[in-house]
Amino acid sequence: MKQLVASAIILKRTNFNEADRIIKVITPDRGKITLMAKGVRKLNSKIAGSIELFSTIDITYLLGKGSIDRLLSARLKEYFSNIVKDLERTNAGYDFIKCIDKITEDEIESEWYDLLLKSFTYLNDTSMSLELIIIWFYITVLNMTGHLPNLSNDVKGDSFKEKTKYNFIIEKMSFDANENGNYDSDQIKILKLATNFEPNKLVNIKGIKELSKDILPLVELISSFSLEL
Repeated sequence: MKQLVASAIILKRTNFNEADRIIKVITPDRGKITLMAKGVRKLNSKIAGSIELFSTIDITYLLGKGSIDRLLSARLKEYFSNIVKDLERTNAGYDFIKCIDKITEDEIESEWYDLLLKSFTYLNDTSMSLELIIIWFYITVLNMTGHLPNLSNDVKGDSFKEKTKYNFIIEKMSFDANENGNYDSDQIKILKLATNFEPNKLVNIKGIKELSKDILPLVELISSFSLEL
């Protein structure tokens, strides 16, 4: 049987029988693959140390007769170790993995692999604001799935104005001017910029850290509602 090779990021690991493990990975060119890793939980397993979460790996595998292929070997390429040193970044990483796994089919484009890889890279940089990374990730996912809220104008079609407060209407995915609103044009601008720029560019915006903390709960609400997370 022909052996296949791919670069991969692990999405999920499930123990199976006494010594095996079923792993699900995402690849840049073959979508998502489910693999049986035989004997990987044995002390002398040569594969065990290479199938870590928050890492990129090279895998060699055989196609199975059903939906599960057989993992033959795995080589660790890059391990984003700083993620697991911080509980909040670890939790964010888990959420990113679960999000992409939930909302994508097995046959997906390479952009999803690229997004997860970039997310790990930013999470691994401890100097980068965690709130900003989370906002960028979910705004990107919302944009890629066609669920991005209206960030061009308010619910009445008017442009966003400085010194005007807004509330967000979740059913209409739009902001509405309200003198008692929770958001302003600067916070909304961050969401709009996040559709075009990655965290390494957004971090240069004046006051971005405070703005990110203020707008993050809304981004999480929109993502939960739109993506059913």
